[in-house]
Amino acid sequence: MAGSPTPMETDTPATALGPTALVLGTFSAVGTWAFLIPWTVLAGALAITFGVMGVHHARRGTGRMWTAAAGTILGAVGFIGTATLLWSMS
Repeated sequence: MAGSPTPMETDTPATALGPTALVLGTFSAVGTWAFLIPWTVLAGALAITFGVMGVHHARRGTGRMWTAAAGTILGAVGFIGTATLLWSMS
């Protein structure tokens, strides 16, 4: 057999938090300017949550810091951008 069937230390769900936050943050930041308002709010909030959790796990050695930090920043940009856009419309 080529691979071991036993899980390794790096096989945790925490390694997926950074890339998930990055994808959701990108969607949120781009979606703000495409007026996809309900989805950008949800994606931004999830990106911030997953990004902060990813940063926490990356500091402990699981996952990558840059993807989690970038996802958090993009999620905040999308979330705050949508909130600003909604506030300026009212």
